[in-house]
Amino acid sequence: MLYAILCYANEETVFSWTKEEEDAVMAKLYAVQAPLAERGKLGPVGRLMPTTAATTVRKGKEEPLVLDGPFAETKEALLGFYVVDFDTLEEAVAFSKELSAVNPGSTSYEIRPFYVFRPGASAT
Repeated sequence: MLYAILCYANEETVFSWTKEEEDAVMAKLYAVQAPLAERGKLGPVGRLMPTTAATTVRKGKEEPLVLDGPFAETKEALLGFYVVDFDTLEEAVAFSKELSAVNPGSTSYEIRPFYVFRPGASAT
């Protein structure tokens, strides 16, 4: 089963890290990710730019509305994601706990089953 593990954190904190702080955090995260990558269980991993770089398209009464910024303001923002292939939810929880242990600050991880849809093919 594929799982999307969504990383939420205070983006003001994360985007204020020095290069050295960023490098140290990423090295710890890579160490947690490496065993999964070696087993072919780690899919795309991405960090999103700050919400100030976001554009939201919201359904309007007639035409969709295009707005600067995120849909809602919150202290924790979606900063990135992992796509992982685990046999059980428990494995996804354990991986998220490892990420949380090395990620400084008030970070949370949301885990959701993930389906890939391709036109003309069944979901995987």
